[in-house]
Amino acid sequence: MIRIGIVGDIGSGKSHIAKNFNYPVFNADHEVGKLYKYDRKIFLKLKKILPKYFQRFPIEKDQVTKAIISDSTNLKKIIKIVHLEIKKKLRDFLNKNKNKKIVILDIPLLLENKLNKRKDILIFVQSKKAEIKRRLKERPNYNSKIFEKFKKIQLPLDYKKKKSDFVIKNNFNNKSIKRDILKILRAILK
Repeated sequence: MIRIGIVGDIGSGKSHIAKNFNYPVFNADHEVGKLYKYDRKIFLKLKKILPKYFQRFPIEKDQVTKAIISDSTNLKKIIKIVHLEIKKKLRDFLNKNKNKKIVILDIPLLLENKLNKRKDILIFVQSKKAEIKRRLKERPNYNSKIFEKFKKIQLPLDYKKKKSDFVIKNNFNNKSIKRDILKILRAILK
């Protein structure tokens, strides 16, 4: 199985690129959302360490936002709890798809949390800063303070780009994205 990790800036279009590969995708953000909505154990763990912010289940975005904004150490506490569960979900995903030729890992903190393997193929998604900002502001739950906190825990973009095997310039045009993905797949599968 070939593991392809998609890396890049917040809002650069990593999930969109991941979907366009047409192979099974592990989307960590989607999995975190499901944990908040359906996993009472996660709620109880978060309530235990941050009772002021986690008072009702299912966990809603505003609870997480308030916890992160109020104290910068809270983000690390939340990640520590959620990350263990995401690791399990990733293992399950990889086991379920072990017979697939390729799987796509859409995990925002893939390198930061050392979830990548040495053989993984990394693709850096490069987008213009102005376009990223515009697209982020269009998101219904966009909060610039949260954005800044997440930026602080990420590795520098230059480092991610240097570590990557390929770069996709995301101009948010599906035709050029599909063309770039085909080139990358041809290079990987030859």
